[in-house]
Amino acid sequence: MTKRVSISIDKEQARILSSLYGLGTKDAEKVKNILIAYLSEKGFLAEYNRRFKKS
Repeated sequence: MTKRVSISIDKEQARILSSLYGLGTKDAEKVKNILIAYLSEKGFLAEYNRRFKKS
């Protein structure tokens, strides 16, 4: 399943995003990887897998 989401960021956020290395080559890739890292850190991905992963 693919979902497209449009976000708005200010100039400072865009500057920070463009200065990041190692998270992807495109801005969308960087934002996606930051979101995945955040969700993983907070435990949301593990909880999702426990609830919805079929054995």
